[in-house]
Amino acid sequence: MDTNEAVLNCEGIQLDFGGVRALDDVSFEVRAGEVLAIIGPNGAGKTCAINCVTGYYKPQKGTITFDGNTITNWPTYKITKLGIARTFQNIGLYPGLTVLDNLMVARHNFMKYGFLAGGMYFGRAHKQEIKHRRRVEEIIDFLEIEHIRKQMVHNISYGLRKRVELGRALALEPKVLLLDEPMAGMNVEEKEDMARFIIDVEETTGIPIVIVEHDMGVVMDISDRVIVLDFGRKVAEGTPQEIGVNPEVIKVYLGGRLG
Repeated sequence: MDTNEAVLNCEGIQLDFGGVRALDDVSFEVRAGEVLAIIGPNGAGKTCAINCVTGYYKPQKGTITFDGNTITNWPTYKITKLGIARTFQNIGLYPGLTVLDNLMVARHNFMKYGFLAGGMYFGRAHKQEIKHRRRVEEIIDFLEIEHIRKQMVHNISYGLRKRVELGRALALEPKVLLLDEPMAGMNVEEKEDMARFIIDVEETTGIPIVIVEHDMGVVMDISDRVIVLDFGRKVAEGTPQEIGVNPEVIKVYLGGRLG
C-alpha cells in the first residue's frame, strides 16, 4: 500500500459543548503505515478528536471517512466492526476478569455462534473458542505478558494494565489503531517498553497508528508526522524535525526547543 494514501480522513470537524468549542474546523488524515502523533497542551482537543473518530462524540460539523465509508456520527459498535480500535486515557479494562479474559472479550466481533451453542459450549462454539484463544495467546506472547495471563487485572501494575489494554485493541484486528496517552503515568522503563511495542506493531503489521501523547521525547522518537492542536484548532503539522523547530509550537506549547 502507498504510504501516502489516506486511510482515515477528517475534514472540518467542529465539536461544541454548549458555549465551548472543543474542536474548531480541524482537518487531518491518517496515512497507511505511519505513526501520527497529536500533541498540544491540556484541553487542546486531542482526545476530543479521537472521540469523534470513534463515534463517542458527535461533531456538529465536518466529515469523517474511513475505508470508503462516511462514518460521521456512526454508533461506536459499527465503527469498531469496520476496523477502528482504540485505547483509553483512563484504562477501560474489566478489573474483575483475568488478563486472558479481557483480551478474549475483544474477539466477540468475530464469534459467529448463537446463544444456545455458546451456553452448551459444543460444536461450532467450541471450535471458534479454540481459534480465538489461539489468536489471543499470540498477542500475549507478542506483548510479553505470559506471566500475568491468568491474573485478575486489578492485581497487576498500572504499566502492565496499559499493555493489556493495547493487547485488547490488537485483538480487534484493527485497520487503524488510536492510542490515547498510552504512556501516561508510567515510569521510564515502562515507557521504553510501550514505545518498543508500538513500533513493533507498526513494523510487523503495517497498521497506521494515531497516538496522543504528552511525552515529547517519545513523540519525536516514534512518530512519522505530528499534528499540533491549541484551543481546538490545528496550528501546525509536519515531521517531528519540522515541529521541533517550529517557532509557534515552541512559543505556545513548550517554551523551548523540541528534540
